[in-house]
Amino acid sequence: MDSITAWLHEKNPGLTGTVAPDEDLIEARLIDSMDFLEFIDLLEELSSSSIDLQEVTIDDFRTLDRIQRTFLTPSIPSASGAVSG
Repeated sequence: MDSITAWLHEKNPGLTGTVAPDEDLIEARLIDSMDFLEFIDLLEELSSSSIDLQEVTIDDFRTLDRIQRTFLTPSIPSASGAVSG
């Protein structure tokens, strides 16, 4: 998360202190539409995987907690092993 908070501070020079894990980054305008694709690139780099924008919602980017859970926590394979299709 250090890379993400460093990026937020770089993009928001007036930001002082820490960013709370539950702070709404979009409502606080810490991530805006102009920087969103750059932020996606950062997350892809940190997670070592691509982000399919068709499979996520804006809420997945709202807080540091949600970003951690959605993009930076390894997924646990399903115990059932069932394949849908």
